[in-house]
Amino acid sequence: MQVQTFPIDGPVLLFPKVHGDDRGFFFESFKASLFEQYGIPKFFLQDNHSKSAKNVLRGLHFQAPPFDQGKLVRVIKGSVLDVIVDIRKNSKTYGQHISVTLTEKGHEIFWVPSGFLHGFLTLENDTEFLYKVTNEYARESEGGVLFNDPTLAIKWGVSGEDCILSEKDKALPLFHDFVSPF
Repeated sequence: MQVQTFPIDGPVLLFPKVHGDDRGFFFESFKASLFEQYGIPKFFLQDNHSKSAKNVLRGLHFQAPPFDQGKLVRVIKGSVLDVIVDIRKNSKTYGQHISVTLTEKGHEIFWVPSGFLHGFLTLENDTEFLYKVTNEYARESEGGVLFNDPTLAIKWGVSGEDCILSEKDKALPLFHDFVSPF
């Protein structure tokens, strides 16, 4: 398995070895002994699965402690632009972001530790996104920041008018009004 690390400490992008032939393919999408070497826990408490039309933008979200979540994410159909923002107050990369493209064909697996905003934009219709999380969902701990915040300057590739957002995501605060719980 190939592994990519980033200037922001913690996140890891994994490229599994895919074995394929005329019957299809096989790969290990989770292997605790290997993943632990890169700071990925071996226990997850909840799995989530979403399906979205093209240009659906979900995010930027987090869950605050004590219900904070690390996320192990991948695409099983279609593709996404996946974005994370460091919101760890004592991090030298606070407010910086990473963008990666995850695809059905590439089988990439992205580890997003606790202490990051997370969001994704679907690049194809009927995109299916899976994520394993280290803690169960707790509505009282959820929060977020507006996806197109000018301070963050994330290049989503679409304008706010061209993407499909939930009403909740449209009402998220700007980054300069955000107080990180991490």
